[in-house]
Amino acid sequence: MRSLFPACRRYRRLASVSRATKAVSHANDYEPWMRYTSSSTSKVLPWEAPSRETLLKKIEGAMKDGNAEEALQSFGDYKKLHGLPEPQVVNSMIVSLSYMSSRRWLQRAFDMVLYVHQINSNLLNCGSLMRLALALARDQTPVPASTVLRIILESGKLPDVDILSMVFLHMLKSQVGSYLATDVLIETCESFLDQVADRREMKKLDPIKNNANLFNMVLESCVNFKCIIKAQKIMELMSLVGVVGDVNTVVIASRVFEMVGQRDELIQMKRSIDSLTSLSFIQYYQHFYDSLLSLHFKYNDMDAAANFLINLYQQRKPSVFFCNGLQKHGIIQIGSGNLKTGYRIMFDPGKVDRGFVLGTESQFGLVVLTDGNLLHTEKAIAKLIIGCVKSRNMHAVSSIFVTLHKEDVKVISPPDVVNACIQMGWLDAAHDILDDLESAGIQVGIASYISLLRAYEKEHKSEESNGLLQQIQKIASTMDDIHTNSPFTIKNIAKIVKDEMPLISSSLFAALAEETKHYNPGEHLTLEFNNSILFFCKAKMMEDALCTYKRMREQNIRPTSYTFCHILCGYSSMDMHREITMLWGEIKRRLENGELDVDRDLLDCLILTFLKGGHFSRVMEVISYMSIHNIYCDKWKYRHVFLKLHKNLYRNLNSLHDKTEAQNKRIEDVRAFRSWSGIK
Repeated sequence: MRSLFPACRRYRRLASVSRATKAVSHANDYEPWMRYTSSSTSKVLPWEAPSRETLLKKIEGAMKDGNAEEALQSFGDYKKLHGLPEPQVVNSMIVSLSYMSSRRWLQRAFDMVLYVHQINSNLLNCGSLMRLALALARDQTPVPASTVLRIILESGKLPDVDILSMVFLHMLKSQVGSYLATDVLIETCESFLDQVADRREMKKLDPIKNNANLFNMVLESCVNFKCIIKAQKIMELMSLVGVVGDVNTVVIASRVFEMVGQRDELIQMKRSIDSLTSLSFIQYYQHFYDSLLSLHFKYNDMDAAANFLINLYQQRKPSVFFCNGLQKHGIIQIGSGNLKTGYRIMFDPGKVDRGFVLGTESQFGLVVLTDGNLLHTEKAIAKLIIGCVKSRNMHAVSSIFVTLHKEDVKVISPPDVVNACIQMGWLDAAHDILDDLESAGIQVGIASYISLLRAYEKEHKSEESNGLLQQIQKIASTMDDIHTNSPFTIKNIAKIVKDEMPLISSSLFAALAEETKHYNPGEHLTLEFNNSILFFCKAKMMEDALCTYKRMREQNIRPTSYTFCHILCGYSSMDMHREITMLWGEIKRRLENGELDVDRDLLDCLILTFLKGGHFSRVMEVISYMSIHNIYCDKWKYRHVFLKLHKNLYRNLNSLHDKTEAQNKRIEDVRAFRSWSGIK
């Protein structure tokens, strides 16, 4: 009988260990990978349980043989009897499951990571987590992939930047993946900037600082999915971290500035680029010039647009990159250089990542690369003519002909422009161009004058017809295609012209007809107001920003999502949470009336701001709106902010007595958020 006592004692020890581990497992709800092994282990009697070494060997052998099922069963047995194994075993399991081609096993690996993270996050290795994140991203499951990356950040470690680039490359293929990759990059930079106490510790960020392509990828996805707040935040972080951009950075930054309407920033960039641009990279800068010209048109600044087109023809000599043997860096200025809130990104004009895929065609089709030179398209000329006609400033068009004529550059045909204006019915505009060219001593030819005469006659404008006839009489002697002394009248005009040709519809006329449909006369006012509001918000002059917004409404100029983005960021920087609540009311009203486009970036920023301010009713209101409109909500991020700021808020929700109605409502809102975000 004595020989049985040690076995009984061993049985009691095993039973107690089993009860302890079972209590831990019941305390954790997220353990679906254990359910897979429960049926097999339930048949094993306690005194028949294998030893620690036996289970470890079974796990190792199953992983070597690629038998994930058996490895998980053995892992579950070990956990129930001995708790979690050594870090090497845990991470080997994660890596082995990551290499499985089935999504089922990837999900098991992800579930295991979540469980281990909640029990003892020190067991997890950064390398194995990065491999799992890459496998999940390749499998197009961006939410689990971002969660694994965030677990690495919570441990205070910097993810491997090369693998992180590959993870982002796969995540950025989808809209949700783009949102999450952007947030992860922002969180990565912010978490390490917070840890940096002095400049010597900045070396921790060197792997990220030296990888401009990582930021370029995320910035481009922000542009593609119109995440303007996130794009601006990424650019600010690039400045703080000290990332030196490349030519691709210039291109993508110009797109961001164009989206917001920040023309001054693009003009400053142009000053830097014009002295640095090399012909070897001119095809990349094509996108920058395209964005700048587009903003000139949107601001209805036809003089600036005309000067821009003239400069394109004047900049035909290759510039140099080197000055006194040292390579110069260009500057991307973000915000006003006179404000402390301004940022600067340095970029290397001699560096470009050839592996970064960028569209070969310009964004707006206004500037093209021809024979190694940047030239305007017919669409650009059409936009210029339309803008000049609407603003009654045809001198801007004429200035191009006059300047290029002096430099003996013949690229735009004045008769084509005049005839296209006549076909569009813009007779006064055509006449103004002829007058300007005549004053500059530039011959156009009798055909354009005759076409205008016919149009005046058709419109029964006898006064204009007689005036044009007198004008022709004065300059007849200088016209190469006039060889007669006959008087100019409508009756004998046919005798003067050898070949009387009717007006033929040209491609420029077709471009004018198309661009007229898209002309927005009030767009420049919206951009000007938005820029003023942005400046005041960056300078934390919110009263001036609100006055500008009120003038905007008084003039019946509809605000855009960017208008509210600027105001929201201004309020948020000053912790003006009550004002943000009122702003949400204005945004919600305009969204319901269809006066404002739904912007996920704006709603996401509202939730974060309300969470920081403790306005949980508004948090749930915005979350409900996003849910109704199928807009992705980042639960992990919102949960993390809540736990960081309000971890112990109403922890025991039933402990308060004699609560007011407002307190009851607040407790209900907190409980609702906890339930939605999965906080126990």
